[in-house]
Amino acid sequence: MAEESREALLKKVYYENCPGCKVEQRKESQRGLPIKMLVSIWLVVLSAALPISSLFPFLYFMIRDLHIAKREEDIGYYAGYVGASFMIGRVLTSIFWGVVADRYGRKPVIIIGIAAVVIFNTLFGLSVNFWMAISTRFLLGCLNGLLGPIKAYASEAFREEHQALGMSTVSVAWGIGLIIGPALGGFLAQPADKYPNIFSQNSIFGRFPYFLPCLCISLFAFGVCIASFWLPETLHKHNGNTRLHDDSFEALETASYGSFANEGKQKTEEQIPKENLFKNWPLMSAIIVYCVYSLHDMAYTEIFSLWAVSPRKLGGLSFSTENVGEVLAISGFGLFVFQITLYPFVERLLGPVMIARIGGIITIPLLSSYPFIAMLSGFSLYLMLNIASVLKNVLSITIVTGMFILQNKAVDQRQRGAANGISMTAMSLFKAIGPAGGGALFSWAQTRLDAAILPGSQMIFFILNVVEAIAVLMTFKPFLTLRHEHR
Repeated sequence: MAEESREALLKKVYYENCPGCKVEQRKESQRGLPIKMLVSIWLVVLSAALPISSLFPFLYFMIRDLHIAKREEDIGYYAGYVGASFMIGRVLTSIFWGVVADRYGRKPVIIIGIAAVVIFNTLFGLSVNFWMAISTRFLLGCLNGLLGPIKAYASEAFREEHQALGMSTVSVAWGIGLIIGPALGGFLAQPADKYPNIFSQNSIFGRFPYFLPCLCISLFAFGVCIASFWLPETLHKHNGNTRLHDDSFEALETASYGSFANEGKQKTEEQIPKENLFKNWPLMSAIIVYCVYSLHDMAYTEIFSLWAVSPRKLGGLSFSTENVGEVLAISGFGLFVFQITLYPFVERLLGPVMIARIGGIITIPLLSSYPFIAMLSGFSLYLMLNIASVLKNVLSITIVTGMFILQNKAVDQRQRGAANGISMTAMSLFKAIGPAGGGALFSWAQTRLDAAILPGSQMIFFILNVVEAIAVLMTFKPFLTLRHEHR
């Protein structure tokens, strides 16, 4: 009898007007790869990611043109503040958006986040002073809280065998957005100077030289925002209450009291005690490791562009924004090829934890080579820089994908939005430190070009490697714990 009761409890019950139940029914009948859903998630994530780092290739010149820095060496400091303002906005609101996603659904948060890109990214391109630039980036960060909910959405919208692919779609679309965004910024900034036959100095693009890349990204986001109204909602809602819909034996065991059997009823969220997420060490350890890697990646993203466009006399490469755009576009293409060909095989072979360790270890000698690459010139410089950039971004995205998977496996569906909100808040805090710290580090390094120990850019990449080494050490026990091991 006990066994029959368990089977009755585990039997799926679908509610007619529940959007989450409709998704579950679709998943049961689904055969083959869910291409349409993968493309939808890809576009949503890409539209949110593009504006985050699209400013980095032209930020050096934008700060210069806003006349806020008194010396050339101070440009990096102010660039860091603008880069950090977006992440500070996300720190303040990510948990809020996670709670909203758990209560009202993933879809509304996704639509609001993309709409924020359309409005505030456009306004940023029209900035006439330093404070307008910071304010529009801050408001964009406050309202663009969809990364946490879209990670929860991706883990819920696919059958179990496709969940790893769904999560990798989020992380790779995010990573490609963080690469293609700067590539667009590099190619399209200052169009009146680069393409005088198309854009005149008297046009809006001549008066606002950094508006064109922002406008293009906002138009793309506008199209995605309209299309997002047709996304299916994955959150379960029955008679106004969010309900558990987990048919796993594990979910049955973790429920600590009360059950409804053979009556077609399921427990409501209010009847089942929620786990304190801050006491869930598998979740918190995965978030902390993810944050340290994110700090490294965001600092690298800003430093790479500043380093590439700064003058040779200050240890840079004297690249134009177009040169930086070319390097980042090639990196984005390499990352895309890796995602669709090698990543699923690598993830199955190594698992998310081993991917993070190996990726971090390889990154250290790779970044150590950057100051020596800067000594090259001509074709050899472009070749080696492109190879290094592709490798660095492929390693970064495999690490981030592994951390996404670990975080979402550490919690049940009813708390996944809140868990990803906590992750976003913590990650945004670390990513806010990244640009501010990276800009300050960059400016400081340019003042010690003749130092006896780690002069100039060598100090920059040494400190980046220290952060990466700390992240690698944190992937080992007893710090990083998996859910099944914790129990």
